[in-house]
Amino acid sequence: MKFFTADFLDFFRELEANNNREWFEANKKRFKKNVETPFVDFIGRMIDRFQEVRPAFMLAPKDAVFRIYRDIRFSADKTPYKTHMSALVAPGGRKGMHNEGAYIEISAQHARLYGGMYMPDTNQLRNLRENIAANPDTFDKLLKDKKFEKYFDGKIQGEQKKRLPAELAEAAQKQPLLFNKSFYFFHTLPAEEILKDDLDQKIMDAYLAGRPMGEFLANASQ
Repeated sequence: MKFFTADFLDFFRELEANNNREWFEANKKRFKKNVETPFVDFIGRMIDRFQEVRPAFMLAPKDAVFRIYRDIRFSADKTPYKTHMSALVAPGGRKGMHNEGAYIEISAQHARLYGGMYMPDTNQLRNLRENIAANPDTFDKLLKDKKFEKYFDGKIQGEQKKRLPAELAEAAQKQPLLFNKSFYFFHTLPAEEILKDDLDQKIMDAYLAGRPMGEFLANASQ
């Protein structure tokens, strides 16, 4: 099943060069027809696919998809529109950012699936670090899993702090990822892959490869 046309990518290439309200309003019908509607339909398809292995992924696409309008109140970048479409497919949808699930993003440059814990709160971060420190072998095994290495290069991403509580210092010598403030990972597909019939399967395969790590991190943060 083909989900997107080439105009999905063309729209974002043009938006990058014309990120203003006048251009967007002139192309709004095109956005609705060739970008927003097919993306919502695709996320609906991915919700159905994820429910095959996680019944808790029961939500409407509209609750998962983020708006294209940027919040510029606290941003140095004042352009009014995002140059991608994105959705959080997880229990709670957009409001479930710390639940195990998948953040899906498509732009003119790439399609990406993200997993893990992005910007956990103070208590969640403390729990994460303590549980990783207490279960180093389990965490290391997940990092070295063949599918995790294939799809995510065996890497956990995230900005790091310079200091840790003293009780974690020894564990951090063996596992430097304890310095992380976020623990996320992502798989990237070339943008042209969204035009192929098997896009949903490729996203599903990436999700399944990251699911064990995602579940460990979500549980460890509790």
